[in-house]
Amino acid sequence: MDATDRKLLAIMAEDASIAYRDLGEKLGLSAPSVYERVKKLKKEGAIRRTTIEIDGEAIGCPLLAFVHVTTEGWGKTPEMLAMSEDPRVEELHSVAGDSCMILKVRCEGTLALEQLLKRVYDIPGVRSTRSYIALNTFLERGPRTELFPKN
Repeated sequence: MDATDRKLLAIMAEDASIAYRDLGEKLGLSAPSVYERVKKLKKEGAIRRTTIEIDGEAIGCPLLAFVHVTTEGWGKTPEMLAMSEDPRVEELHSVAGDSCMILKVRCEGTLALEQLLKRVYDIPGVRSTRSYIALNTFLERGPRTELFPKN
């Protein structure tokens, strides 16, 4: 991955719908050259998917919470990983520390969060949860291209 690839990723991270022609103008490349670079970055796994960012409040899911789950033994069980199938679960992380797993969830309200927590507690081995409800979000983003190793 070279500096042009990093710049391409930075631009696409801001707007993945940008046309190859417009990307080419920003990078000093032709549209076909940009297309080949994007194809290569997808093949190498640097670009895992192209998606949109949805506003939770706009679709009726304003409650954002982080649920820390403590389990007996290893927390990364098939039952826990199956939580990824629940549309309210945005992220699922195996972590080191006081908790075994952290779920980032988005719900319609506290009743929906309570129902989701019941589902978590139904998983064998779950001992406890701690939920942190976000009052406001100031920054949400993925990896930054300036952190990538430079070749």
